[in-house]
Amino acid sequence: MPRIKINLPDKYIFSVDIPVRSTDINRGGHVGWDSLFGIIDDARARFWMYIDFVEIENKGFSNIMADAAINYKRQTYYGQTLRVEIAAADLTEKTFDLVYRITDSETGTEAARAKTGMAFFNYEQQKIIPIPDHLRKKLLGE
Repeated sequence: MPRIKINLPDKYIFSVDIPVRSTDINRGGHVGWDSLFGIIDDARARFWMYIDFVEIENKGFSNIMADAAINYKRQTYYGQTLRVEIAAADLTEKTFDLVYRITDSETGTEAARAKTGMAFFNYEQQKIIPIPDHLRKKLLGE
């Protein structure tokens, strides 16, 4: 079966540690796929705050997610703290990827990789807009 491949960048522009909650554990006794998406989403929200972007600005636009993927490397469990590192990749005029490396914060062991395809959406015009210049620079770590 073909697998999704997520290539990791050389540098990340943000990282955050997120504890695994008891409610993140599934019937298999480890963090479930749905909970890992939640952990990634929490890290993504903190990333936007870090680069001073309010997700719904007064200018009538926000970011939207077009797709998402996870590659699992190993199981994670209640009591662990996961470090989520984020970088932007594959920037075009209107779209970009956020790439995530998820590791055990204590050991550095890789637990997962993820990617979300992103764009900025103007809600008044109901269309995808070019990446604003000030945000492009921040996504590139400038």
